[in-house]
Amino acid sequence: MKNQYSTLLGSLFIAGLAFIPMSVKAQETIQYFRPNNQLGINVFETSKLDTVAFKGLRVKIGGNFELTFQALGEQNTAAPLTKTGYTGNVNSLIPLSHAFQLPMANLNVDVQLADGIRMNLTQYLASRHHENTWVKGGYIQFDKLLFLHSTVIDDIMKSVTIKIGQNDVDYGDQHYRRSDGGNTIYNPFVENYIMDEFSTELGAQFYYFNKSGLFAMVGITDGLLNETVVGLTKIDAKTGQVNKYEPAFLGKLGFDKQLNKDFRFRITGSFYTINSCNSNTLMGGDRTGSHYFNLMENQAVANATTLSEAVDYSPFSGRLNPGFSEEIHTYMGNLFLKYQGLEFFGTIENAHGRTITETTNRQATQYAADLVYRFPANKENFWVGFRYNTVTAALQGYTSNVTVNREAGSLGWFLTKHIMTKVEYVNQEYLNYPTTNILNGGKFHGVMLEASIAF
Repeated sequence: MKNQYSTLLGSLFIAGLAFIPMSVKAQETIQYFRPNNQLGINVFETSKLDTVAFKGLRVKIGGNFELTFQALGEQNTAAPLTKTGYTGNVNSLIPLSHAFQLPMANLNVDVQLADGIRMNLTQYLASRHHENTWVKGGYIQFDKLLFLHSTVIDDIMKSVTIKIGQNDVDYGDQHYRRSDGGNTIYNPFVENYIMDEFSTELGAQFYYFNKSGLFAMVGITDGLLNETVVGLTKIDAKTGQVNKYEPAFLGKLGFDKQLNKDFRFRITGSFYTINSCNSNTLMGGDRTGSHYFNLMENQAVANATTLSEAVDYSPFSGRLNPGFSEEIHTYMGNLFLKYQGLEFFGTIENAHGRTITETTNRQATQYAADLVYRFPANKENFWVGFRYNTVTAALQGYTSNVTVNREAGSLGWFLTKHIMTKVEYVNQEYLNYPTTNILNGGKFHGVMLEASIAF
């Protein structure tokens, strides 16, 4: 692992050196692009402002690297439990030390293919969930269609953006603020939401932007993280028929406007729906893993698990996935307010879904609020923040709903627009889990330190 990781980081470093002249130049010539560094904070959809002149094919090689020190403690009140094939109490927690986690790194390739057309390819070079290199996905974005030689279409495209490919599912706004493997630059906290809605799916998303600040998006995907052409044989318990893969539909309606020099207002509503899938991962599609390591886990269970491509058997510590793999219908509302250096980001979410073996849908709800103050004025390279996040869900096989609550406070500093460091204090608790579940009475708390580079 160590040699493999060193090789990957060495390759990234060499690639970065090789492309330094091209990268610096391309940073100024990539159109309709979200910057990888501090300038990309609080950027959601890419702007329709045509501020960069096209000067031919351009390639930008970028990267992200993060390093985190974990100092967390944990406890639970689960009843001792033994299981055949395991040693000792499988409800006892792994003893933790204060130490560095496995670092993560991403490689980003952005290409200006033509005037108003760009391509993105992102690779996870090394991460907790996949130690070796994995392609996250890639897409092509059209903001102009000049090759059609139509003035009517040219006028339409002044308000329209089209994304096609294996791309982030644009459900809700929180995925624009989350950590993604080595890319932690946009997140004022160390971890993502408890219920982390993020996946890449093959499809297309169409955006319309009005000068008033109103915008809308409609999209269609195949509902899958890993596509397959293999015929299906499993029986859907709800329909009694052979399962089938249906398309997923998503949409977003919002308003985003800088009302004056001090105040920005953004509000959006989103939905995502699919009736039959069998392997949907909207709430579990992160191939990098949580930035909290080995929490609320048992060593005997870990030792009995053989995984060739993961650093541990449970890469999503601290998160809750309700397991809506067959059918899911979910809705999210987001509010973003920014007055000078003070910003608020809120989330309300309601989701219904089931697995292929269930005949009725279960429910999960999530609420979250971030309050962040960035300073000094006009530079905002320091911040202080607080997050409250709570999830209540009906899980398969459970007789009552469970709840997970988290509070997190953070302090951060951008040394430069490419280099960031932050410290977080987090407290998380698990409520209403059965006494035979390792999460019964579960709690963890402590301090996280993280440094991040993005270019």
